[in-house]
Amino acid sequence: MTSVALATEDELSEAVGVKLLSEHPVLAEAPPMLLRKNGLGYLRSRMDSWRQMAHRQIVVVLTDLDKLACPLILLADWLGAGQQHPDNLLLRIAEREVESWLLADHEALGKLLGRKSQFPGQPDTLPDPKQHLLRLAQKAPRAVREDLVAQQGTVARQGIGYNRRLMDWVQTEWSPERAAARSPSLMRARNAMRETARRIMQA
Repeated sequence: MTSVALATEDELSEAVGVKLLSEHPVLAEAPPMLLRKNGLGYLRSRMDSWRQMAHRQIVVVLTDLDKLACPLILLADWLGAGQQHPDNLLLRIAEREVESWLLADHEALGKLLGRKSQFPGQPDTLPDPKQHLLRLAQKAPRAVREDLVAQQGTVARQGIGYNRRLMDWVQTEWSPERAAARSPSLMRARNAMRETARRIMQA
């Protein structure tokens, strides 16, 4: 049985990572070891640990590009320019945030938010995918809007039900296959997991 560890920044990224693993029975035959603390600083600081773990099992590290210019800069910083890293270590980057991957599945997005808004055709190019999603949510049905959008007068960027609502939606409606057609960074992540699953099955 293949052992998989999934390291993420937050609850929503964790739900997305679990959904991606579920596409491959060989990677999902046992529940993944979930490694999460809020923020990418935790992921970056543990890179040596992820490398060591990857000598014994599959380790998927899922992070956001945020404000960096391109994924190559993040990879060079986290992995070390020119350094080898185990084949079992999959460092995958959402451009610019995991919300861009969510915005890429228009069919599921319509079920969540309604079809009053125009959804982005190239969500990876958005400077702030999360803020874009929150703007779309302002026109969503009331129950969804109240979960996702922060109440007026609060300092919070999002509603208190943001993570739970989107995590449930990721589990039940969001399709990585559909979303990858509009998100190159998600397509690369899916391809990396597919190749890893194929390698395990052929071993």
